Amino acid sequence: MKLVRFKYNDKISYGVLKNNEILCLPLFSNQFPKTLEELITSNMNKLTEIEHSIRNFSEKELKKATYRLDQVELLAPIINPPKIICLGLNYRDHAAEQGAKIPDEPIIFMKPRTAIIGPNQLIIKPGFVEKLDYEGELAIIIGKKGKNIPVSEAKNYIFGYTIFNDVSARDIQFKDRQWTRGKSFDTFAPIGPCIVTRNQLGDPSDLRIRTWVNGELRQDSSTRNMVFNVYEIIYHISRVMTLEPGDIIATGTPAGVGVFMKPEPKFLKHGDVIEIEIEGIGKLKNTVVEPSSQ
Repeated sequence: MKLVRFKYNDKISYGVLKNNEILCLPLFSNQFPKTLEELITSNMNKLTEIEHSIRNFSEKELKKATYRLDQVELLAPIINPPKIICLGLNYRDHAAEQGAKIPDEPIIFMKPRTAIIGPNQLIIKPGFVEKLDYEGELAIIIGKKGKNIPVSEAKNYIFGYTIFNDVSARDIQFKDRQWTRGKSFDTFAPIGPCIVTRNQLGDPSDLRIRTWVNGELRQDSSTRNMVFNVYEIIYHISRVMTLEPGDIIATGTPAGVGVFMKPEPKFLKHGDVIEIEIEGIGKLKNTVVEPSSQ
């Protein structure tokens, strides 16, 4: 299933996205969790129950709880994750474009949940940030609490996947020589447009991932170029910290970020439109604005 959070007539809800329509799950049945985050933190079997219910109701009954996509505003699928854990240098092509050594263990850092925005929402470029950049990434949504999770069991801890843009102020990132401040500004974590459940997406080891800026293709790679795959990432991180339902793990970005473009860097400016597409998930689109230009 593709699950989305949305606003309709000033009310926020969630549902299943299919063929440009959304089945509002709380409206469809009061037996379902009231919010998408409640669904993620509930027993993983709840997804099977929802799928079974949808299959066993008539089209007429389903239509009563269905909205057209153009009737709603899509929101970030998660707004209050326990943690946002990000990886650096996790694509071989990205390491190569900057002449960096391939890490022998994942390089991780955190972003605050206050950085999250949803599809079509604005990325705010502070006036004092000169080198704003994008990073298209596959994100894992954790569905079950776990510690010291074996690679062979990691799949069972995944609720689903979404798209993540690890927006970065490169001037601050490189000045600080660590990544927290330069990647933690409000609006620097666009996610969405949906969460695709793990069973629907299937094998995440060879998904095409592309990023455009103003229609120019900048990143065009595959998750097969990851240094550590999805299941290895979960293993390594869970050795350090307990993973919890709703945690977001951004799995790193491939080659093609603005800072390493040749013959010279291409940083984001007011009015730039970033679109990130991952095979099987969809497309996440956001526009950059500067406060003085709003």
